[in-house]
Amino acid sequence: MLRRGFQTLACLALVFVTSACDGQGPPLPMIGDGCGKEGSLAGWRRFAIDRVLDYRVWSGARAGFVALIWRDGCVVHARTAGLADVETGRKMSMDARFQLASMTKPITAAAALILVDESRLDLDAPISSYLPEFTDLRVVSGRGPGGGIETAPLEEPLLVRHLLTFTSGIGGYAETDDPLDRRWRSPDIESPGLGSLADRVALVAPLPLYEAPGTRWRYGWSADVLARVVEVAARRPFDVFLSERIFEPLGMQDTRFPDEVPPGAPLARMVTHDADGQLVPEPRFDAWYGRGWTPGGGGLVSTAEDYMRFATMLLQGGELDGRRVLSRESIEAMTRLQVPDGVLADEGFEGLGWGYGLSVVADASRTPLPDHDGDYWWSGRFGTWLWVSPSQRSIVILMQQTERSATSDLPITPALVQALAIP
Repeated sequence: MLRRGFQTLACLALVFVTSACDGQGPPLPMIGDGCGKEGSLAGWRRFAIDRVLDYRVWSGARAGFVALIWRDGCVVHARTAGLADVETGRKMSMDARFQLASMTKPITAAAALILVDESRLDLDAPISSYLPEFTDLRVVSGRGPGGGIETAPLEEPLLVRHLLTFTSGIGGYAETDDPLDRRWRSPDIESPGLGSLADRVALVAPLPLYEAPGTRWRYGWSADVLARVVEVAARRPFDVFLSERIFEPLGMQDTRFPDEVPPGAPLARMVTHDADGQLVPEPRFDAWYGRGWTPGGGGLVSTAEDYMRFATMLLQGGELDGRRVLSRESIEAMTRLQVPDGVLADEGFEGLGWGYGLSVVADASRTPLPDHDGDYWWSGRFGTWLWVSPSQRSIVILMQQTERSATSDLPITPALVQALAIP
């Protein structure tokens, strides 16, 4: 209670200490089963959210934002602030498209669960049933002299379920000098020029798992392997399956992989902070990130409105605008605790578990965020943010495009907006 009170007071303080106000309040998109009814978000909350976004832009902390707040069945607040392109001075707009990075993962999980609903994918089947190259997996059994890696055959198979819960033992994200981390990062399947999704996932199969499947939650390439499983089970390319079974039914017209984004689409350009702490363009990712393949772990490009449509489908039990995408049973499984704790523990977080492709709040009293038990969420590397609170019938979508550097400050904006948007 004290933690939430402090966060709310901090946000309110911003209302009075800053007069920056260069954002806009665009028309509200009609998304949800309660549209046409009177929405509920107090005026002071809307005002304070806007001032938080304005201040973060005015202070040079971030270039620009798009925020959408959904409550009680419909979008109740929309806001743009700052710039979509710091080089040209183009203002942020509601139709700006963002690199989702890891916010791709919940969509990949939903794709797999569609196949589970149709009995075309078995969560308890070994993934070798779909990807034969994963038949003879090995797991780290110890470390030899000088840091050498000792391995042993798996005693129990790696299951599809383990990919969804990120308890597969698959790594890939750690960037330390540990020999095992280096082995997983070379070759890095996210690097340019390594071929298709199938080609890159094949590079993962010979690597020794960090631990036996089901042992612990580990952030890595599980969702990319899962995307390949989806391809095989669906007998469709991953991007085609996403378009046919998720994007088209939900009206997510602007969501696709970078190679499919039309020329001239209003992209929010990546920024970072230079050595002096000034915002500058960050073009490093333009030529290769998500290009040349269809990753399940990161790579989709989308808008705030499109992603809100996906999130609303989740909160409404798998259905939007009369079209069912997932069964209620699959939504319940996706958004409840499958892994009770340990999510982001290496970064000092407590109270977080995992469902399928999403973090789930296991104990709100222990997390550093303003939340409720049963809330589910995830974020992307470049500052995109999804938060769903079933108990409060609320959703927060916040989009930005920042590659943090040594001179960037902490990414506090999502938590501040969330604290103000969700009681």
